[in-house]
Amino acid sequence: MTILGFLIPLALIMGLVGLVGFFWAMKSGQFEDLDGAANRILIDEEDDSDDAAKG
Repeated sequence: MTILGFLIPLALIMGLVGLVGFFWAMKSGQFEDLDGAANRILIDEEDDSDDAAKG
């Protein structure tokens, strides 16, 4: 039973740290542009290094 006295506060503290981290991410704008990162992978950017390798 003594382990529960240690694990329950530890779980509550870890949950609180996660909640604070989530609110910090919301405040700093981490979730503003959800579609931009998803669409960025589809954009074909031509680099100068590709042109140099071709010849």
